[in-house]
Amino acid sequence: MGASGRYWIETLGCPKNQVDSDKLAGTLEADGMAAAGRADEADLVVVNTCAFIEAAREESVDTVLALADGRRPGARLVVTGCMAERYGDELAEALPEVDRVVGFGVPVTLGSGPPGPSGERRPVPALDLLNLPRPKSSAPWAYVKVAEGCDRACGFCAIPSFRGKQRSRSIDAVLVEVDQLEVAEVVLVAQDLASYGRDIGRRGDIVPLIEAVDRRVARTRLLYLYPSDLDDRLVDAICATDVPYFDLSLQHVSKPLLRRMRRWGDGDRFLRRIAGIRDRRPDAAFRSSFIVGYPGETEADHDLLLRFLTEAGLDWAGFFAYSPEEGTYAAGLDGAVDPGLVAERLRELTELQDGITLDRRVELIGERVEVLVDEPGVGRSHREAPEIDGVVNLPTSLPVGRLVTVTVTGVAGTDLDAA
Repeated sequence: MGASGRYWIETLGCPKNQVDSDKLAGTLEADGMAAAGRADEADLVVVNTCAFIEAAREESVDTVLALADGRRPGARLVVTGCMAERYGDELAEALPEVDRVVGFGVPVTLGSGPPGPSGERRPVPALDLLNLPRPKSSAPWAYVKVAEGCDRACGFCAIPSFRGKQRSRSIDAVLVEVDQLEVAEVVLVAQDLASYGRDIGRRGDIVPLIEAVDRRVARTRLLYLYPSDLDDRLVDAICATDVPYFDLSLQHVSKPLLRRMRRWGDGDRFLRRIAGIRDRRPDAAFRSSFIVGYPGETEADHDLLLRFLTEAGLDWAGFFAYSPEEGTYAAGLDGAVDPGLVAERLRELTELQDGITLDRRVELIGERVEVLVDEPGVGRSHREAPEIDGVVNLPTSLPVGRLVTVTVTGVAGTDLDAA
């Protein structure tokens, strides 16, 4: 992409995309480029897109067009990430403003990947960012992607079609990256984190990975856990890190609807698992996300989800309207839910969960909590994942990058005040 000049990377979507952007930045800097202060000062503008649902695709296109209009004369505009991987030539034709559309995660070369559990060779991408080095983190925390792709076949999800089958990194490779980052908190991410190692015949390697990372950093956090893989061994490993934060990919609680989603579980199983974890660690925090309006979702299904939220008392939850994705199993299902009804259900669920989250935060007033100071006046306890949950407002005198113990004095929306 050039051996000099300044670059700007605009990242959309999930934390996994941020890791890709960090590694792309490291590659550009190794080629002699430097980060620009603003997009309109850059010689190279890269948009790392998201393609998970229609709203994300619309945001990606809008961002590309805005950056195309605002770039400096002669600057190149490159689109990469999930939209580039999924739509490729179609996207390039639709966006003549873009100089290049290039994916960096599509498996294109057979026979060169690591062997799977049955000995077959898995494909690897043309530009594989997964194991590239990345710069030292500018924050006291960082995401670390431990695998790419996914072997599941959830009815609503197109990710395996453009990110490919799961490809786990070696524990040693992950640890090298952890050491390079020099952070106090590492947030492990993958499309299916608890399945780490399964594709290379090392099922259950997530536990020794957690233990190895935890020996190197003050905090180890996990995002995106499929509920069926949350066994006692994994729960114990998470609790032993002293970051009992459980980000569970539940999606719904109605058993018939979950089967239509091609997923495991039901509300009663989820409640029992949450209760069991709270027996171990009463201070455990829980986050999940739920799809609203999946084909066939009935009013009874919706009521089950409302009842589950009340009983589970999750600290955090997100709700997303179902988005039909081309090529997925769900795209051909009957039972479409009226958009107006979906919007009504979203409002009801959000209102209920907002009250639950507030109650969970109010319960902490007067408690002593250990926080990592992310920036002057802002920190997080184990209950808050970076960028997606609330924060803890702190005295600005506390040193950035340090773990400190403070007392919660009040609540400001989803945030806590502490001193």
